[in-house]
Amino acid sequence: MKFQVLSLIQHAPHPLTGELRSPADRFEDVLELGAAAERLGFDAFSVGERHAGAFLSSGPAVVLGALAARTSRIRLLTGVTVLAILDPVRVAEDFATLDQVSRGRVELVVGKGAEAGHFDLFGLDEARQWDLQREKYELLRRLWTEEGVDWEGEFRPALKGVTTVPRPYAGLPRIWHGSATSLESTELAAKHGDPLFTANAIQPRAAYARLVAHYRERFEAYGHDPARARVAAGSGGLLIADTHERAVARYREVYEASVRQGFKPHLAGKAGYNTPFRTIEDAIENGPQLIGSPQQIIDKILGFHSAYGHDLQSISVDAYGLGRAEQAETLQRFAEDVAPVLRREAPSTLWEPEGEA
Repeated sequence: MKFQVLSLIQHAPHPLTGELRSPADRFEDVLELGAAAERLGFDAFSVGERHAGAFLSSGPAVVLGALAARTSRIRLLTGVTVLAILDPVRVAEDFATLDQVSRGRVELVVGKGAEAGHFDLFGLDEARQWDLQREKYELLRRLWTEEGVDWEGEFRPALKGVTTVPRPYAGLPRIWHGSATSLESTELAAKHGDPLFTANAIQPRAAYARLVAHYRERFEAYGHDPARARVAAGSGGLLIADTHERAVARYREVYEASVRQGFKPHLAGKAGYNTPFRTIEDAIENGPQLIGSPQQIIDKILGFHSAYGHDLQSISVDAYGLGRAEQAETLQRFAEDVAPVLRREAPSTLWEPEGEA
């Protein structure tokens, strides 16, 4: 198994103290976190994209560019690039530039996004979100694999003989499809023989397992070798303590306050927006949150693996208002106490020479 650290660059008051760090400090937190992830041997670092709510992640290419300058090895992913609201020409240019600057370390995770309001912000019809996603993805793929592209579609002006520059560093970067609630994303990934990144962050495990199973079934139906189907999985925030009891005692207040703070009443009952795991005990027992002793976290991720058969596990350490020192401590404990066991128990050839395809 491989490991990624994800930040959505949350920018909300601390759920207990009300303290709100400056945007500049939050960006520095994320860059320090990415540099620490490389030092600790993580395989990838990912920055999300949000255009509404308490986040600072509207420009992930810029943040990843800054991180590229501070690192030399770690892969740079998005989580997700909200392709449905963006111009594929601009996406092709921005991320090929980052791919060149980082010497081939970029991979995209594309999706239509999970934040209500961004379609209105960009003057787009949310009812057409999957039409937007399909058309824009297919254009992006052509822009990265062809030169002199002639193209005509519904959602942007036609192109005649277009070659975007720069070109990607070493051919088409891997593009994952983010999947949270809909079979549309799994179908699109399967059609193109692309990997799937299941959100695995809010809903019960069975909901995500259904999407992964559909992806694998359709991947083979489209004629692709099922052995080449790659899956990654997200998670809820990571909170580690020496024992279960210490984890509950230390993190109950901050976890449950974070859940209350993040609740979106206008989206109540809509899958993928509000966690149903309101108490820390329920989150530990039934949710995708990684809270507890190192062994509990190992066991939970192996449970994910039994359901998804995934190659890449994503974790987040800045989801609950932890300070920079606590984030670093949590990341180190995961790297030292959790990751080695999982690499041994669930090995993967992703990002290794024999497993690059």
